Amino acid sequence: MEKHGYLVRVKEEVDPFLQMSAIHRRVNQAGGPAVYFERVKGSSFPAVSNLFGTIEQSRFLFRHTFSSVEALIRCRANPKLIRKYPQIIPALFHLLPLSLPFHAKPVLFGKTQMSCLPLIHSWPKDGGPFITLPEVYTEDMEKPGIFQSNLGMYRIQMKGNRYQTNLQAGLHYQIHRGIGIHHSKAIQKQKSLPVSVFVGGPPAHILSAVMPLPEGLPEVLFIGALAGRNFRYLRKNSHLISSDADFCILGNVSNNLLPEGPFGDHLGYYAKKHLFPVLDIHSVYHRKDAVWPFTVVGRPPQEDTVIGKLIHELVSPMVPVSIPGVRALHAVDAAGVHPLMLAIGRESYEPYKKRRPAELLTAANAILGFGQASLAKYLLITAEEDDPHLDVHNVESFLGHLLARVDWKRDLHFQTCTTMDTLDYSGTGLNQGSRLVIAAAGRPIRRLGRGLPKSLSLPTATEGPSLVIPGVIVLQTLPFISYPKTALYMKRLESFLSKSRSSLKPFPMIVIVDDRKFVSRNFQNFLWTVFTRSNPSHDIYGIDSFIEHKHWGCKGSLIIDARIKPHHSSELQTDPSVEKSVERLAEHGKSLHGVI
Repeated sequence: MEKHGYLVRVKEEVDPFLQMSAIHRRVNQAGGPAVYFERVKGSSFPAVSNLFGTIEQSRFLFRHTFSSVEALIRCRANPKLIRKYPQIIPALFHLLPLSLPFHAKPVLFGKTQMSCLPLIHSWPKDGGPFITLPEVYTEDMEKPGIFQSNLGMYRIQMKGNRYQTNLQAGLHYQIHRGIGIHHSKAIQKQKSLPVSVFVGGPPAHILSAVMPLPEGLPEVLFIGALAGRNFRYLRKNSHLISSDADFCILGNVSNNLLPEGPFGDHLGYYAKKHLFPVLDIHSVYHRKDAVWPFTVVGRPPQEDTVIGKLIHELVSPMVPVSIPGVRALHAVDAAGVHPLMLAIGRESYEPYKKRRPAELLTAANAILGFGQASLAKYLLITAEEDDPHLDVHNVESFLGHLLARVDWKRDLHFQTCTTMDTLDYSGTGLNQGSRLVIAAAGRPIRRLGRGLPKSLSLPTATEGPSLVIPGVIVLQTLPFISYPKTALYMKRLESFLSKSRSSLKPFPMIVIVDDRKFVSRNFQNFLWTVFTRSNPSHDIYGIDSFIEHKHWGCKGSLIIDARIKPHHSSELQTDPSVEKSVERLAEHGKSLHGVI
């Protein structure tokens, strides 16, 4: 990477407490290269971050294998293409893992302790240092072996809270994760679950740990194809060790729970402190000249945004095969990924009639039953017949297409009292909330407004409107206090707005916010605010709303209350003194001069 200009060295000693993460964020925001930290305070191990900082740099990491893996996935989606892609042969050869003799494992060069590793503390209110690129390996107790394994990326809290330093760590895994099945079986058998945490190794280790692979396809097999060499491992008692990892932490998870967190997460807020499983640590191994990789997550875009784009390039051909009737799927990074998902489906149930959502609803149910797509909070789905060129990755265009066609009286489909992404605190409790499917099909029924509505009547203490995109306006009012008080306010607001229904017809969506200048400043602010700060069942209202046979709809504009609620988690903020220390590294003669 250094030879090709994809890496910069920081020669000054840096502090893993906030400073290294601040450096990472600045370099990442500048579109800079990977950062190699030669001297980490409190640790003898160097560290590296921003390995996947740009899409160009990420493609460089897999320059010898990416095309063959792409071809492999395309052939998996359509076996008839095998003759067209002969380059899949090397990828197929490297799918099988290799078990090597115990003495042939570089990762067993030395032993250390958790406290000797780079203890990266990313955000000021984090509960401690975390491993942010862990590759957590487990096996099925009922069907042991590498072919029934799971490799996932579940954050590890290295110390802090009530953990015994060097003996315990927090293992945070969310709902709908493969490790949960393995852990559940171990609990049923009243046994502890052996867990191996790999850190580092080929970049294929990292990418494979977050790949949305089909159930039953082990991630370690995919590592071989992506790395261009077979996944190499050995066994030590009941644990599997990756030969090529830089570090390997071995431990067991029982039914013991301890508080884990807080942690600044990828939605842009702190994940709160909750009880999560405890990893009882037995051993920590490392390679000679081992390097500790890490990343920093926060409000998008971050490094994981690029990782998501890379994964989409690989797996997008599998979407129509995995979910019949669905042409494309996109979890919107700017909205925190799971809070907003866009989909394009087929609408052919009754092609001889005027098009309306029917088959789209079947497709929506399939999406909400498919892997991690089941965590979507807002699922917006349209018909490919209405615009074959519509792109789920052009979010503004997609939203405009939907808003021009949606009928709020018919096209809102709620799921209440259901599960929600563990990191989303807009719901009623941990993993608890609601979701909403909005399905739109047919010809446009309105022309979206591109200027502000005239003569809009608003109640006192309500400011606005501001235009975000065509058809969407935001209003600002007093901070949220409670849902009963909000219900009273919304009744007043709906009463005022219903007087302006004709002028509001080109504006099918109205959003209530705390800071309309911030929200209307750019589309990314709008996406982040609206979809991370609203719970569909509690925060959606409408002009002239009604309930008919248990179906909720509205005859006028839809209203979303996207204000901050008391139960929400706090937004991530940086430490000004730490940011100044990063600025000093950009001075002439310092390591980051010309980089940030």
